[in-house]
Amino acid sequence: MMGLMPSEETRTMTPPTVRSPAAHDAGKEGGASGRAWTMRLLVLGIVLSALNLRPAITSLGALLEEVRDGLGMSGSVAGLLTSVPPLCFAVFGVMAPRLARRFGAGAVVCAGMVAIATGLLVRPYAGGTAGFLAGSALALMGIAVSNVLMPVIVKHWFPDRVGSMTGLYSMALALGTALAAAVTVPLTDALGGSWQTGLALWAGLAVAAVVPWLPFVRGRATPPGAGEKATEVATPTQGSAPASTEHARVEAPRLRMSRSRTAWALAVFFGLQATAAYITMGWMAQIFRDAGVPAGTAGLLLAVTMVMGVPLAFVIPRLATRLPHQGPIVLALGVCGLAGYAGLYLAPAAGAWVWAVLLGVANCAFPLALTMVGMRARTGPGVAQLSAFAQSTGYLISIPGPLLVGILYQHSGGWGLPIALMSALMIPQMVVGFLAGRDRTVEDEAAR
Repeated sequence: MMGLMPSEETRTMTPPTVRSPAAHDAGKEGGASGRAWTMRLLVLGIVLSALNLRPAITSLGALLEEVRDGLGMSGSVAGLLTSVPPLCFAVFGVMAPRLARRFGAGAVVCAGMVAIATGLLVRPYAGGTAGFLAGSALALMGIAVSNVLMPVIVKHWFPDRVGSMTGLYSMALALGTALAAAVTVPLTDALGGSWQTGLALWAGLAVAAVVPWLPFVRGRATPPGAGEKATEVATPTQGSAPASTEHARVEAPRLRMSRSRTAWALAVFFGLQATAAYITMGWMAQIFRDAGVPAGTAGLLLAVTMVMGVPLAFVIPRLATRLPHQGPIVLALGVCGLAGYAGLYLAPAAGAWVWAVLLGVANCAFPLALTMVGMRARTGPGVAQLSAFAQSTGYLISIPGPLLVGILYQHSGGWGLPIALMSALMIPQMVVGFLAGRDRTVEDEAAR
């Protein structure tokens, strides 16, 4: 306390700065205006970034057959290709907090958008499967760091609106996912039928997402603070925007997430929902095409699955923050997933639109998982560490799923075994999601 309180001598020796009422009011108005514009720019950056976090994957899912033919891929290699996203998310996502501590969260997200744009532009023309995988990995690296840092940015800048901002971010993510699934095939046809052009055009959206983050590149107003004994936190000053802040040093001890049962439950839940999501994004259009559905319609069905997340991704996080236990939401989403898989097995073409809707509802486990990341930690540094742990561990867990589906599909000659695998994985997802939804914080558990 002595270090924080000015002494009597200091108070008497240092006269206060006298400002006229007019100057005081002008400073307040200028500061409020600057902060308002900064917040608007930040919201725009979050939305545009979220729009770019899935088109690299779903645009490929819509054209997977054409890419396989063009590059001479087998079903197993295509399964490997659909496993690349979670692998990159696991490897690069764990680096995000460290990069953000060094360069600032805004700079890292901005660099992530640049990586997405570059990877999407390069991969169709890199030549061969290896070059395609390298370009995809570059784009996915940018997605990985942004995935981890978005909950941190929301927690820091919008601590009283975690549910609504997570919902907005998740809505934009779902919209970008659905948009890429719906229009990639028609745009490819309109531009001459080249799958290279159809995939490369999504680089333009990533370029647009770079712009709002440029003012945040040199500021460190959103520090994740994970892993430091002391981390910088923004302290807004009068008459200045949040992007240009003074920094106070506060204690932020590193948590041992491996000690927290809640962290493990959330990580496994994240991994299993990611497994279902990447199998859906990578293979669902092919399931419908093999059932006799035209390629364009199959892309639209995938888009329907993805677009279900637009309204539900806004509703579910807001509902989750109002409930003491998020387990009932987890169970409801799981039941929809089981019903959708049963429909894919029994009548994939006849009830295609119904199964697409049900699987779209089930895929909303992703925004629920993001919301629980923000709710299961009390502090910004805690959210950063939990986000990195849950996402990196979860994506490692999800790697074998899409690859195994490709192997089963190739060697069984049908979709019966892959769909049975998807259904079986939904059961443990519901169990660990129910456990992760309990009203606990990782700070309490990791400190024991």
